[in-house]
Amino acid sequence: MKTSLLLALLLCFPVLGQAAEVDADNRSVEAVVEAFRASIVDKDKPRFIKLFLDQDTVWQNVVGEANLRKMRVKNPEAVKARIDSKDNPTAFIDEIVAEKERQEEKFRNVKIDSDGEIASVYFDYSYHAGDKETNHGKEAWHLVRTDDGWKIVSVIWSVNWTPAEG
Repeated sequence: MKTSLLLALLLCFPVLGQAAEVDADNRSVEAVVEAFRASIVDKDKPRFIKLFLDQDTVWQNVVGEANLRKMRVKNPEAVKARIDSKDNPTAFIDEIVAEKERQEEKFRNVKIDSDGEIASVYFDYSYHAGDKETNHGKEAWHLVRTDDGWKIVSVIWSVNWTPAEG
């Protein structure tokens, strides 16, 4: 009886070790999410830029269906997902730094999946200028672990204006 109990406990240790590694990875990725948020609030461009592996990071939004319908009333040629080479992390933080009002992106329901080398982050977001929410949706990131820690390699998000505008 003691032998089988001891064997069962020993078999659990690798799982416990793996769980600790996953928790540490998740905390490290959570720190990137918080640094992203704080960089926006603090208008800290150097800190924000360091979160990305490269400035050619995929940076793509897609317009929510209700907003697209309203946009097409004014412009039938409006597209749901437009690729613009000028949209990138640097342009995003430059706009924030130039704004006089406080800016903040709030994150809820953050889900992280990682194997220790790559990670996916998925969450609900809302973006605020001053005290007013301007848009919201879902957002997803891919990250890779580098010699310098976790770096974001892609950011995609849905855009739903608050309230829906055209």
